Amino acid sequence: MRSVKKSATMAIAIVTFLAFTAFTNYKTETVKIQTSAVCGSCESTLKTALSKVDGVKSVSLNVDNAVLTVKYDSKKADTDKIRKAISLAGYDADDVKADPTAYENLHSCCKKDAVH
Repeated sequence: MRSVKKSATMAIAIVTFLAFTAFTNYKTETVKIQTSAVCGSCESTLKTALSKVDGVKSVSLNVDNAVLTVKYDSKKADTDKIRKAISLAGYDADDVKADPTAYENLHSCCKKDAVH
């Protein structure tokens, strides 16, 4: 009977340890990236592009200052991947310039010189 209790206690301890370890390794980070986005359509385009980056949890754009806030799982994504995805969507991302082909394919209202 004692060995059963010992085994059960040990099993519970191991499961608790593994669960704790799994939760402590998961870390949501937030990054703010200066973009060349200019309107609500830009936000939609960026959300779609970043939804394809594994680990990105949420995306929001402050249209007034073109700052994109991205929350992501740092075990799955990093800021370089995020900036690259923004560039491939046609927008500048801090010091990473927009992919020229993607920029040319943006709707006219989403280009840097667009009048709003």
